[in-house]
Amino acid sequence: MQNDSTVSHAASDVATQPAYRLGIALSGGGARGFAHVGALKAIEEAGLKPDVIAGVSAGSVVSVLYAAGIPLDEILPLFASMKFTDFCSFTMNKGEGVFSMTKFRNFIVRTAGVNQIEDLKIPTYIGVTDFDHGIPAEFHDGALGDRVMASCSIPIVFKPVRIDGTYYVDGGVLRNLPAWIIRDKCEKLIGINCSPLTNFRYKKSFVDIAMRTYNLMAKANQLEDMKMCDKVIITPELAGYQVFNLKDINKVYLSGYAAAHRAIKDWEKTL
Repeated sequence: MQNDSTVSHAASDVATQPAYRLGIALSGGGARGFAHVGALKAIEEAGLKPDVIAGVSAGSVVSVLYAAGIPLDEILPLFASMKFTDFCSFTMNKGEGVFSMTKFRNFIVRTAGVNQIEDLKIPTYIGVTDFDHGIPAEFHDGALGDRVMASCSIPIVFKPVRIDGTYYVDGGVLRNLPAWIIRDKCEKLIGINCSPLTNFRYKKSFVDIAMRTYNLMAKANQLEDMKMCDKVIITPELAGYQVFNLKDINKVYLSGYAAAHRAIKDWEKTL
Protein backbone atom coordinates (compact mmCIF):
# COMPACT_ATOMS: atom_id res chain seq x y z
CA MET A 1 0.00 0.00 0.00
CA GLN A 2 1.40 3.43 -0.96
CA ASN A 3 1.57 6.15 1.63
CA ASP A 4 0.57 9.74 0.92
CA SER A 5 4.17 10.76 0.29
CA THR A 6 4.62 8.11 -2.43
CA VAL A 7 1.39 9.14 -4.13
CA SER A 8 2.42 12.78 -3.95
CA HIS A 9 5.79 12.09 -5.58
CA ALA A 10 4.14 10.01 -8.31
CA ALA A 11 1.70 12.81 -9.07
CA SER A 12 4.57 15.29 -9.19
CA ASP A 13 6.50 13.13 -11.68
CA VAL A 14 3.45 12.96 -13.96
CA ALA A 15 2.97 16.72 -13.71
CA THR A 16 6.55 17.48 -14.75
CA GLN A 17 6.75 14.96 -17.60
CA PRO A 18 7.33 16.82 -20.90
CA ALA A 19 4.36 16.78 -23.23
CA TYR A 20 6.42 15.79 -26.29
CA ARG A 21 9.23 13.35 -26.98
CA LEU A 22 11.21 15.17 -29.68
CA GLY A 23 11.33 18.88 -30.38
CA ILE A 24 13.23 20.78 -33.05
CA ALA A 25 14.21 24.46 -32.87
CA LEU A 26 15.04 26.28 -36.12
CA SER A 27 17.15 29.45 -36.11
CA GLY A 28 16.80 32.57 -38.19
CA GLY A 29 19.06 33.21 -41.13
CA GLY A 30 17.19 34.66 -44.12
CA ALA A 31 17.70 32.66 -47.31
CA ARG A 32 20.14 30.48 -45.39
CA GLY A 33 17.04 29.13 -43.65
CA PHE A 34 16.53 26.75 -46.56
CA ALA A 35 19.25 24.68 -44.87
CA HIS A 36 16.50 23.77 -42.39
CA VAL A 37 14.60 22.02 -45.16
CA GLY A 38 17.63 19.89 -46.00
CA ALA A 39 18.34 19.16 -42.34
CA LEU A 40 14.74 18.10 -41.71
CA LYS A 41 14.95 15.83 -44.76
CA ALA A 42 18.00 14.07 -43.31
CA ILE A 43 16.30 13.81 -39.91
CA GLU A 44 13.24 12.23 -41.50
CA GLU A 45 15.42 9.75 -43.40
CA ALA A 46 16.89 8.73 -40.05
CA GLY A 47 13.38 7.77 -38.94
CA LEU A 48 12.83 10.81 -36.74
CA LYS A 49 10.09 13.41 -36.81
CA PRO A 50 9.41 16.28 -34.39
CA ASP A 51 6.42 16.14 -32.08
CA VAL A 52 6.74 19.90 -31.55
CA ILE A 53 8.62 22.54 -33.52
CA ALA A 54 9.73 26.13 -32.94
CA GLY A 55 11.14 28.63 -35.38
CA VAL A 56 12.48 32.15 -35.56
CA SER A 57 12.46 34.32 -38.69
CA ALA A 58 13.39 32.03 -41.63
CA GLY A 59 13.05 29.14 -39.20
CA SER A 60 9.45 30.15 -38.53
CA VAL A 61 8.71 29.99 -42.26
CA VAL A 62 10.07 26.46 -42.58
CA SER A 63 8.39 25.45 -39.31
CA VAL A 64 4.89 26.47 -40.36
CA LEU A 65 5.14 25.02 -43.88
CA TYR A 66 6.48 21.74 -42.51
CA ALA A 67 3.87 21.69 -39.74
CA ALA A 68 1.16 22.38 -42.32
CA GLY A 69 2.01 19.03 -43.89
CA ILE A 70 3.78 20.27 -47.02
CA PRO A 71 6.31 17.58 -48.06
CA LEU A 72 9.90 18.75 -47.68
CA ASP A 73 10.59 18.01 -51.34
CA GLU A 74 7.90 20.53 -52.29
CA ILE A 75 9.02 23.44 -50.12
CA LEU A 76 12.10 24.47 -52.10
CA PRO A 77 10.28 24.67 -55.46
CA LEU A 78 7.80 27.11 -53.91
CA PHE A 79 10.60 29.67 -53.65
CA ALA A 80 12.87 28.67 -56.56
CA SER A 81 11.52 31.22 -59.02
CA MET A 82 10.88 33.94 -56.44
CA LYS A 83 12.83 37.12 -55.80
CA PHE A 84 12.90 39.63 -52.98
CA THR A 85 10.37 41.96 -54.62
CA ASP A 86 7.82 39.14 -54.90
CA PHE A 87 7.53 39.20 -51.11
CA CYS A 88 8.28 42.80 -50.18
CA SER A 89 7.39 46.27 -51.37
CA PHE A 90 8.94 49.64 -50.69
CA THR A 91 7.17 51.78 -48.12
CA MET A 92 7.44 55.50 -47.52
CA ASN A 93 6.03 55.38 -43.98
CA LYS A 94 8.49 57.31 -41.86
CA GLY A 95 10.16 55.37 -39.06
CA GLU A 96 8.48 52.07 -39.88
CA GLY A 97 11.12 50.37 -42.01
CA VAL A 98 12.10 50.46 -45.65
CA PHE A 99 9.95 47.54 -46.84
CA SER A 100 6.51 46.11 -46.12
CA MET A 101 5.99 42.33 -46.06
CA THR A 102 2.25 42.21 -46.69
CA LYS A 103 2.77 40.17 -49.86
CA PHE A 104 4.96 37.74 -47.92
CA ARG A 105 2.29 37.33 -45.22
CA ASN A 106 -0.35 36.52 -47.82
CA PHE A 107 1.96 34.02 -49.52
CA ILE A 108 2.58 32.15 -46.25
CA VAL A 109 -1.11 31.89 -45.39
CA ARG A 110 -2.05 30.81 -48.90
CA THR A 111 0.73 28.20 -49.05
CA ALA A 112 0.16 26.78 -45.56
CA GLY A 113 -3.57 26.52 -46.20
CA VAL A 114 -4.52 27.55 -42.67
CA ASN A 115 -5.19 30.89 -41.02
CA GLN A 116 -4.42 30.03 -37.40
CA ILE A 117 -1.24 28.60 -35.86
CA GLU A 118 -3.24 26.14 -33.77
CA ASP A 119 -4.66 24.57 -36.94
CA LEU A 120 -1.24 23.30 -38.05
CA LYS A 121 -0.71 19.52 -37.93
CA ILE A 122 2.32 19.75 -35.62
CA PRO A 123 2.27 21.99 -32.52
CA THR A 124 4.25 25.06 -33.58
CA TYR A 125 5.81 27.97 -31.70
CA ILE A 126 6.95 31.16 -33.39
CA GLY A 127 9.65 33.25 -31.73
CA VAL A 128 9.44 37.05 -31.94
CA THR A 129 10.81 40.11 -30.16
CA ASP A 130 8.38 42.31 -28.24
CA PHE A 131 9.73 45.62 -29.49
CA ASP A 132 7.75 47.78 -27.08
CA HIS A 133 8.93 46.00 -23.92
CA GLY A 134 12.32 44.75 -25.12
CA ILE A 135 11.77 41.08 -24.34
CA PRO A 136 11.64 37.80 -26.28
CA ALA A 137 8.13 36.46 -26.87
CA GLU A 138 6.41 33.58 -28.62
CA PHE A 139 3.15 32.76 -30.31
CA HIS A 140 1.56 29.31 -30.47
CA ASP A 141 -1.91 30.40 -31.52
CA GLY A 142 -3.56 33.24 -33.38
CA ALA A 143 -3.33 34.58 -36.93
CA LEU A 144 -0.56 32.67 -38.70
CA GLY A 145 0.41 35.27 -41.30
CA ASP A 146 0.89 38.21 -38.96
CA ARG A 147 2.94 36.18 -36.51
CA VAL A 148 5.29 34.75 -39.13
CA MET A 149 5.65 38.21 -40.63
CA ALA A 150 6.53 39.62 -37.21
CA SER A 151 9.12 36.89 -36.65
CA CYS A 152 10.81 37.87 -39.94
CA SER A 153 10.66 41.66 -39.53
CA ILE A 154 14.30 42.69 -39.24
CA PRO A 155 14.27 46.17 -37.66
CA ILE A 156 14.90 49.14 -39.96
CA VAL A 157 14.70 46.90 -43.04
CA PHE A 158 11.06 45.88 -42.44
CA LYS A 159 8.11 47.44 -40.70
CA PRO A 160 7.37 46.26 -37.15
CA VAL A 161 4.15 44.26 -36.92
CA ARG A 162 1.40 45.37 -34.54
CA ILE A 163 -0.46 42.51 -32.84
CA ASP A 164 -3.03 43.15 -30.13
CA GLY A 165 -1.65 46.63 -29.50
CA THR A 166 2.03 45.63 -29.24
CA TYR A 167 4.73 45.99 -31.88
CA TYR A 168 6.85 42.94 -32.68
CA VAL A 169 10.00 42.48 -34.76
CA ASP A 170 12.30 39.64 -35.78
CA GLY A 171 12.81 37.07 -33.03
CA GLY A 172 16.51 36.92 -33.84
CA VAL A 173 17.09 40.34 -32.29
CA LEU A 174 17.09 38.78 -28.82
CA ARG A 175 16.86 34.97 -29.26
CA ASN A 176 17.82 33.70 -32.70
CA LEU A 177 17.52 30.01 -31.78
CA PRO A 178 14.15 29.33 -30.10
CA ALA A 179 15.26 26.47 -27.87
CA TRP A 180 14.07 28.49 -24.87
CA ILE A 181 10.48 28.26 -26.06
CA ILE A 182 10.14 24.47 -26.12
CA ARG A 183 12.98 23.19 -23.90
CA ASP A 184 10.62 22.29 -21.07
CA LYS A 185 8.03 20.83 -23.44
CA CYS A 186 10.08 17.95 -24.91
CA GLU A 187 12.29 15.14 -23.67
CA LYS A 188 14.90 15.63 -26.40
CA LEU A 189 15.63 18.83 -28.29
CA ILE A 190 17.52 19.27 -31.55
CA GLY A 191 18.64 22.75 -32.51
CA ILE A 192 19.45 23.66 -36.11
CA ASN A 193 21.60 26.78 -36.41
CA CYS A 194 21.92 28.06 -39.97
CA SER A 195 23.11 31.53 -38.99
CA PRO A 196 26.89 31.58 -38.56
CA LEU A 197 28.46 35.02 -38.58
CA THR A 198 29.56 35.88 -42.07
CA ASN A 199 32.79 37.63 -43.00
CA PHE A 200 31.19 38.55 -46.32
CA ARG A 201 32.29 42.01 -47.44
CA TYR A 202 29.20 44.11 -46.99
CA LYS A 203 28.45 47.36 -48.76
CA LYS A 204 28.34 50.58 -46.78
CA SER A 205 24.66 50.88 -47.60
CA PHE A 206 21.71 51.46 -45.29
CA VAL A 207 20.35 47.92 -45.69
CA ASP A 208 23.72 46.12 -45.56
CA ILE A 209 24.76 47.90 -42.37
CA ALA A 210 21.39 47.04 -40.79
CA MET A 211 21.89 43.39 -41.80
CA ARG A 212 25.43 43.30 -40.43
CA THR A 213 24.17 44.67 -37.13
CA TYR A 214 21.41 42.05 -37.04
CA ASN A 215 23.90 39.23 -37.74
CA LEU A 216 26.16 40.36 -34.91
CA MET A 217 23.24 40.39 -32.49
CA ALA A 218 22.07 36.95 -33.60
CA LYS A 219 25.52 35.42 -33.22
CA ALA A 220 25.85 36.74 -29.69
CA ASN A 221 22.43 35.70 -28.43
CA GLN A 222 22.17 32.16 -29.79
CA LEU A 223 24.93 30.62 -27.65
CA GLU A 224 22.71 30.24 -24.58
CA ASP A 225 20.02 28.46 -26.57
CA MET A 226 22.53 26.13 -28.20
CA LYS A 227 23.51 24.97 -24.72
CA MET A 228 19.87 24.15 -23.98
CA CYS A 229 19.71 21.65 -26.86
CA ASP A 230 20.57 17.98 -26.48
CA LYS A 231 22.04 18.08 -29.97
CA VAL A 232 22.84 20.92 -32.36
CA ILE A 233 23.26 20.86 -36.13
CA ILE A 234 25.51 23.67 -37.35
CA THR A 235 26.15 24.81 -40.92
CA PRO A 236 29.31 26.98 -40.82
CA GLU A 237 29.78 26.75 -44.58
CA LEU A 238 26.72 28.97 -45.03
CA ALA A 239 28.61 32.01 -43.76
CA GLY A 240 29.32 33.14 -47.30
CA TYR A 241 25.69 33.21 -48.42
CA GLN A 242 23.77 36.47 -48.33
CA VAL A 243 20.56 36.73 -46.31
CA PHE A 244 18.30 37.86 -49.17
CA ASN A 245 19.83 35.84 -52.00
CA LEU A 246 17.33 33.24 -53.20
CA LYS A 247 19.47 32.17 -56.15
CA ASP A 248 21.55 29.70 -54.11
CA ILE A 249 18.77 27.99 -52.16
CA ASN A 250 19.56 24.58 -53.68
CA LYS A 251 23.15 24.81 -52.45
CA VAL A 252 21.89 25.98 -49.06
CA TYR A 253 19.48 23.04 -48.91
CA LEU A 254 22.28 20.56 -49.67
CA SER A 255 24.46 22.16 -47.02
CA GLY A 256 21.79 21.61 -44.37
CA TYR A 257 21.19 18.07 -45.58
CA ALA A 258 24.89 17.19 -45.39
CA ALA A 259 25.36 18.83 -41.98
CA ALA A 260 22.44 16.91 -40.52
CA HIS A 261 23.68 13.61 -41.95
CA ARG A 262 27.10 14.16 -40.38
CA ALA A 263 25.54 14.98 -37.04
CA ILE A 264 23.10 12.06 -37.10
CA LYS A 265 25.92 9.55 -37.60
CA ASP A 266 27.34 10.72 -34.27
CA TRP A 267 24.23 10.79 -32.13
CA GLU A 268 21.14 9.17 -33.66
CA LYS A 269 21.26 6.25 -31.18
CA THR A 270 20.88 8.66 -28.25
CA LEU A 271 17.54 10.05 -29.42
